[in-house]
Amino acid sequence: MGGGSSKRTQVRAPARRRSAVNAGSIDPEAAANFEKKVVPKSDETVEAIRKALEGNDLFTHLDKNELQDLLDCMFEVTAKKDEEIITQGADGDNFYVMNEGTAEVYVDNNKVHEYVNGGSFGELALIYGTPRAATVKATCDMTLYAMDRDTYRHILMGSVLKKRQLYDDVLKKVNVLSELDDYERSSLADALQQVTFKEGDVIIKQGDEGDDFFFVIDGQCVVTQTNESGETGEVATLGTGDFFGEIALLTNEPRKATVTAKGEATICAKLDRGRFERVLGPCEEILRRNMENYKQFTGKSE
Repeated sequence: MGGGSSKRTQVRAPARRRSAVNAGSIDPEAAANFEKKVVPKSDETVEAIRKALEGNDLFTHLDKNELQDLLDCMFEVTAKKDEEIITQGADGDNFYVMNEGTAEVYVDNNKVHEYVNGGSFGELALIYGTPRAATVKATCDMTLYAMDRDTYRHILMGSVLKKRQLYDDVLKKVNVLSELDDYERSSLADALQQVTFKEGDVIIKQGDEGDDFFFVIDGQCVVTQTNESGETGEVATLGTGDFFGEIALLTNEPRKATVTAKGEATICAKLDRGRFERVLGPCEEILRRNMENYKQFTGKSE
């Protein structure tokens, strides 16, 4: 990963090609001898890549050295309107990050997704050594930033897979996320930020403004409400796979309950308002319907 005694070597930006890849994990000896690439680029391009990385959920967990490794190795790629950036069935050579513009995703000639002003794609073929699972087509002239397969596998692959697996096991148990396909669930996992609370920590407080939505990954939380007479009572206990905080984000009203960590360590994963609206859009209707469960149980939402 970043820093250490790994070697760096200057290289030219690779051409847009479709080379064959081999499946399998990284060989330990190859990892030890991996030379971090430095692709010459202008200061303006470096800053554009930095902006693209900092605005992408996939890279929020990287430390300073890891981020610098990516700035060094990534290179600029241009695509014309209607050009296929990656093509379904082709071998995978590069991983791509968008900063602006729009691109459409097609599987078997059916449109399944659209990237608007940001996003990243192309990692699956690099991780698993399989052909491209989809076609991504530019809908306007655009500039992207790419890294080659070897660099992706050595710098990013392990941490991305570990994070996705950690959250995916929990997210599959959440009924309201049943509308999400594998891609959308992976996007959700990439967007989550882990937070740990100790016994008695107040995670959200009744009456406060709400900006975050939480999943319980491990441990328990207690939900309490205070009525108009000032009486406070426990209304629910939350455990792994449960979630809270969505009502304030859906209604733009203050929190209707207090959620407190119970036990030595409660691990949650959170989404801020922007990420909540972006990655959980397909589930909004189900989340709103779920609000009725709170009303039936407590007489009030959240």
